Amino acid sequence: MSDPVTPLGTVRFLKVAEVAAALRVSRMSVYRLIHSGDLEAVRFGRNFRVPEHAVNAYLRESFYHAG
Repeated sequence: MSDPVTPLGTVRFLKVAEVAAALRVSRMSVYRLIHSGDLEAVRFGRNFRVPEHAVNAYLRESFYHAG
């Protein structure tokens, strides 16, 4: 969830295709993450937008330490 102190105008929203390209996965994989609740998103009409901080948080939480 967004930090309540962060002004909404400073939040950068990414399209699903942009998130997919950044994570090097399919758009369908991004939709699955959104619908499962693993990736925060906002719905605008029929489209989803993902706050950039949500992508960063998802990646931080997904790191796997082998060993």
